[in-house]
Amino acid sequence: MASKGREGEHPSVTLFRQYLRIRTVQPEPDYGAAVAFLEERARQLGLGCQKVEVVPGHVVTVLTWPGTNPTLSSILLNSHTDVVPVFKEHWSHDPFEGFKDADGYIYGRGAQDMKCVSIQYLEAVRRLKVEGHHFPRTIHMTFVPDEEVGGHQGMELFVKRPEFQALRAGFALDEGLASPTDAFTVFYSERSPWWLRVTSTGKPGHGSRFIEDTAAEKLHKVINSILAFREKEKQRLQSNQLKPGAVTSVNLTMLEGGVAYNVVPATMSACFDFRVAPDVDLKAFEEQLQSWCQAAGEGVTFEFVQAGVPALGFSPMNHTPVLLHDHDERLHEAVFLRGVDIYTQLLSALASVPALPSES
Repeated sequence: MASKGREGEHPSVTLFRQYLRIRTVQPEPDYGAAVAFLEERARQLGLGCQKVEVVPGHVVTVLTWPGTNPTLSSILLNSHTDVVPVFKEHWSHDPFEGFKDADGYIYGRGAQDMKCVSIQYLEAVRRLKVEGHHFPRTIHMTFVPDEEVGGHQGMELFVKRPEFQALRAGFALDEGLASPTDAFTVFYSERSPWWLRVTSTGKPGHGSRFIEDTAAEKLHKVINSILAFREKEKQRLQSNQLKPGAVTSVNLTMLEGGVAYNVVPATMSACFDFRVAPDVDLKAFEEQLQSWCQAAGEGVTFEFVQAGVPALGFSPMNHTPVLLHDHDERLHEAVFLRGVDIYTQLLSALASVPALPSES
């Protein structure tokens, strides 16, 4: 057999094939073996390792390389540990053997989606540490379960936990797709979810009186401003025949406040679900929200309940047919190793980005 234990194989390739042999296949993935594998990688690389069990048996593993400036937001490298089912009768080789043929193609479920990227992250960090680099920004690598079945018992729960907030992620990389041409594909046109609560405070009193400067009046002004913006974006979408992802959507989803029919409340809130278009200046848009609140009157503020992390989807696999979820999923070892080179340069640049205006 051309694959196992061939002398002279690059150790990064050997590690990749080892990871492919872990059967994290849905619907009964062996997550325990994957977590143990990642724990050992953390030990070897001298990285912090945190295990967050979001539901019993579903662990998000976080490997951390601390930066020299903890006040800066971090770089988040995300990948998932599970893979989709296989029909072995349609494969040329066992999909969980990590077989490498004489031409250098590595076969296995997850070879493209996305165990290759997980190992490329790890090996890029290994190389940078061996070379003695230190960067201002912390690098976190998150390995999440259940992505292939919707992420409901994985990232969906993790982002709601304090452990995720503590990562202070400012930018993220996640999976992309192979490209059969010389070009690399980068996925960027996804909107950022901003969930925010606008809170208005005003003068309370009895419901029978005309009270000035009430919380409801001021909140009404903000709601009108946001819904007017919503209408403009809706018209822009329709008149320019754009795709939904090219405009910012917003919906009023909750109203909160009041204690009784005959009592004017001192505080009222409105909650909105924004999906901010990828070409929007996020800092400028936040300032726009602030100006709407200020225009409504004193005592009107907003807070983020959840704000999305800017992210790119990128898997460095060019000259490669798209075979994720397909029979004979495979990746050439030269393409895989070039991906390690690419991530090494990319992580060095990202982790060295100086403080942004929003971080000063």
